[in-house]
Order: sequence, then structure tokens, then C-alpha cells
Amino acid sequence: MAEFIPLIMFGTVFLLLLMGYPVALTLAGTSLVAAGIGILTGVFEPAFLMATPNRLFGIITNQTLIAVPLFILMGVILEKSKIAENLLSSMSSLFGPIPGGLGLAVTIVGMLLAASTGIVGATVVTMGLMSLPAMLRAKYDPSLATGAICATGTLGQIIPPSIALVLLGDVLSNAYQQSQLSLGIFNARTVSVGDLFAGAIIPGLILVGMYAFYILTTSLLKPSKAPPVKSNVNLIRLILSIFPPLLLIVLVLGSILFGIATPTEAAGVGALGALVLAYFNTSLNVPKLASIARSTIKTSSMVFFILIGASLFSLVFRGYDGDDLVHEIFTAMPGGVVGATIIVMLVIFLLGFILDFIEITFVVVPIVGPVLMSMGLDPIWLGIMIAINLQTSFLTPPFGFALFYLRGVAPETIQTIDIYKGVIPFIVIQLLMLIILAWQPTLATWLPSVLYP
Repeated sequence: MAEFIPLIMFGTVFLLLLMGYPVALTLAGTSLVAAGIGILTGVFEPAFLMATPNRLFGIITNQTLIAVPLFILMGVILEKSKIAENLLSSMSSLFGPIPGGLGLAVTIVGMLLAASTGIVGATVVTMGLMSLPAMLRAKYDPSLATGAICATGTLGQIIPPSIALVLLGDVLSNAYQQSQLSLGIFNARTVSVGDLFAGAIIPGLILVGMYAFYILTTSLLKPSKAPPVKSNVNLIRLILSIFPPLLLIVLVLGSILFGIATPTEAAGVGALGALVLAYFNTSLNVPKLASIARSTIKTSSMVFFILIGASLFSLVFRGYDGDDLVHEIFTAMPGGVVGATIIVMLVIFLLGFILDFIEITFVVVPIVGPVLMSMGLDPIWLGIMIAINLQTSFLTPPFGFALFYLRGVAPETIQTIDIYKGVIPFIVIQLLMLIILAWQPTLATWLPSVLYP
């Protein structure tokens, strides 16, 4: 019975999450209860819990994770300034006259905001407030309009600098070290957040292209769903609205990719750059700065609280030899490493219906990651596959967060079923991107191999 306790822990966590209990407390509470029962029955070694202070200290002193609150601060500053609003207005005037132009503008702005903020909620809400009314006034199909906004808003998950990739990079780095140690390799090349950033660029751009292709194809086949809009292009305004976020992207992402700065250092530059842009773009007063600080602290605290709970969960999980159990299950699967990878991707996709990407990253990836990488999978390719898969968790009903974000700001004339119907084609596109990446792994591994030979 003791060998099945890790699976029982998993089941208990998911059940409690469905009941609405906080994620961090659920993870920590389940772990402590399981450890307590194990200690009383003599099947769990108390020494495992003694490693908890060291784990917490490791989280506090982790230089990579410092990038998380800095990127969050950068995103919140840009969200509360007028930068996104000016950018969307200029892009709409540029592409509006062509069929599907407003949808194309939303896609491009979503890509730029993803590379500037990396926060899905901020992007979806911002574009929902600004672009959805304009698209509805232009007689766009409600499903196409809402689907495009939700889907492009999730690009912040895969296009660097992404908070999801920072968290995933830290988790995969530890998992890769464990997999190498299990194989007796003690001097293996490490996996960094910069590797994942580089690996995500090409798949992310392809995904943007697929979104744009779907919107333009729909507008050509069914013009009534995405009609053109008359507009006048102000070239100076267009340049002034595009240049600031583009400069910020080049400074942050370029410094990481070319080894000039670490992700943490680049995040600091990004936060300062966003503050400067916001200062020149809008009035920054004390109440606004206080609101920015509160929002940043709230989001950052949530992420690290979940990380602490997940760290305790993985500690107890390994104390019950859960990693050995997972390895046995995977190696017994038909199809070997291919079958195991398909099962993991399917499980992550299904978990995305009910769990947030942070929960999946901190709970599932540390357990399955070492096993899959010890079976020979490339860590960068695996990381990008997981990132794209996690991106769908924002779109999949009934608990897709992008759906809730848009529902909260959409007019009452938009029905929830319209939003659900609108995201389905984009979910299919993301799954197709997974298949393409599985067929051509070099889409994720080529650029990192060139930049970091």
C-alpha cells in the first residue's frame, strides 16, 4: 500500500483544488499530512522533512527566480500606462482597411505585448477593453473577435521574455541535473532560462503566423465575419507607438540571447525601461506607483507561495520513492520514450482544463521531467513542448483563465458560448504546433545551438 501513496497524494491534491482550496496550502498541507501518516506508520523517513529549510533557503537565494518579480513589475507598468492603447490604435488604423485587418492588428499587438510584458491576464484584459468594442462595431463575428483576443493574449506564455519560461527554465534545470546524475553523468551541460528563451522564438513566431493565417483565411472565405474598416494612417504616430516597446524588447531579449546579461539583470533593465517609457507616455503619480507596487507584490507573492508548497510536495513525494514509481510506469508503457512523451503531453493538456500553468509547472514537471530526460529527450525541446501545451490551459474551457479575463471585460451582448466557440480553432492551431514541433524538433533546438555552441 505504501508504494501507492505518491499516487494518492496526487489524487488528493487535484480533488482539493477542484473543491476550491488555495493551491499553495493544498500542496503543503497534503504533503505534511502524508508525511505525518508515514512517520506514525514507520513508512516515511523523518529526515526528508529536515531538508525543508535548505529548500526554502535555496528558493530565496535563487538568482534566476529574482527575474520573476522584475518581469512582473515590467508588465504591470506597461499595463497601467497608455503604451498598449497607442500601439493597438496605430496598428488598427494600419491594417483596418484590409479584410480581417483588425484581427491581424490584434495578433501583432498581442505578439508585441507578449514580448514586452509576458503577463497573459494584462494582455487579454487590455485588448478586450480596447479592441473588442471596435471589432464589434466593425461587424466582426463575436466568436472570431473573442477567440482572436484570447488566443493572442496567451502568446505571453511562449514568446520571451515570458514568466512561464523563467519558471519552467528553473524547474527544468533542476530536473535535467537529476536526470544526468541518475545516469552517472556529473559534468553535463546545464539548461538555462536563456536556452528556453532562444528555443521559444521560432515556435512562437510560427504560432503567430498560424494565428494570422487563420484570421486572414477566414476573412477571405467568409468576408462577413471580418469586414474591412476605413481608417487613416498617421505615419508619425505609428512609428512613435511601435518604437518604444520594440526598443524595450530588443534591450531585454537581445541582452539575454547574446549573453550580455542574465535573465535577472535583463529583467531589471526591462523594469527600469518600462518605468521610463511610462513616465514619458503618461503621468506617473504616487497613487499609480502604489497601485503598481501592490499588484506586483500580490502576483509575486502568489508565485513564490505556490513554489514553496510545491517544493515541500516534491520532497515528500520523493521520500515515498514516487520518482521511482513514475519511472517504472513510464518504462512499462508501450512505445518506449515516444509513448511516455505522448502520455505526459496528454496528461498536461487535460490538467490544463482544471489547473493553472504555475501549478502544473511546479507539481507535474519536476516529477516527470527527470524521467523523460533520462530516457534521452532534449531538455530544450521538452521545455518548449511543455510551454506550448501549458499555453492551451489558458484557453481550454471550463477553467481557461483567458476566457475568464475576457468574460470580465466583454460587453453583455457577448455570450460565454461565443467565447468558447471562438477559442476552439486556436486550440486546434496550438495542438497542430505541438505536432509540428514533435515532427521537427530542430525548430526549438537550432537557435540555442547557434547562440550557445
